Amino acid sequence: MNAKKLVTIALLIALEIILSRFLSIATPIVKIGFNFLPIALIAMLYGPVYAGLSAATADFLGAVLFPIGAYFPGFTLTAFLTGIVYGVFLHKHERNLARISIAVLMVTVVLNLGLNTLWLQMITGNGYLALFPTRILRCVIIAPIQFICIRLVASKPVYSRLTKL
Repeated sequence: MNAKKLVTIALLIALEIILSRFLSIATPIVKIGFNFLPIALIAMLYGPVYAGLSAATADFLGAVLFPIGAYFPGFTLTAFLTGIVYGVFLHKHERNLARISIAVLMVTVVLNLGLNTLWLQMITGNGYLALFPTRILRCVIIAPIQFICIRLVASKPVYSRLTKL
């Protein structure tokens, strides 16, 4: 790993923590923000391993430095898997509508709706199905936002400028 890559990843991890902890709307069950964008960008630039490790690092550091509640490692696992999914679909491939859509749907439905709802059920003791309607609403709201934002960042003019930094 060279210094440029290390600094870029560190800055994007810091940006993810800021977007996640300070610039998002959070309730005990639902959190809406733009913290997915730095992780998607790391995935596009450096691949699934770096994106997964960066997402897990950002989640852990954010939870330790700026706790919202008790630390739960399940959310760190979800963050790691999110980086992996973005990296698999967005790194070294044409970032077309289909690839971005599949990545966003997998992250939104499988990881955020599926796994994160399971983690919340384990933490709160509420029934899985009781949490589901609110979580589905979050997915319906955030999936198009994620798609549009990733599509904009992945567009050739924006992406080419980012790679020159």
